Amino acid sequence: QKSLHETFGADKYSEARKEVLTNMFSRPMQMALYFCTGVLEDERLFRHYALNVPFYTHFTSPIRRYADIVVHRLLSASLGASSPIKMEKEAIQRQADHCNDRKMASKRVQELSTDLFFAIFVRVR
Repeated sequence: QKSLHETFGADKYSEARKEVLTNMFSRPMQMALYFCTGVLEDERLFRHYALNVPFYTHFTSPIRRYADIVVHRLLSASLGASSPIKMEKEAIQRQADHCNDRKMASKRVQELSTDLFFAIFVRVR
């Protein structure tokens, strides 16, 4: 973090350099994927590498994304707070695959937009 801060500098373009470099450094990170635990046999795939925990699920407010609604419903049912979900694990996995596809497409559009902005920024400067 310290070396990055020194790289950004303190001139009028430091914030722009920070944005660009942060984006470039985070791109190679593996994207999280949604999956149905019932279709995976290897529990090591449930692990969160960065947090170093063996079992992990992630969700945000269910008003944001469909995947979060599904996770909320599945967690609620697994805790006995609501009735069981009437979906086969293969159907849940298909939903997860669809959410992953949409998330990857969205990320790709965001990256292309950032690349375009960066190219225009460099050309103007």
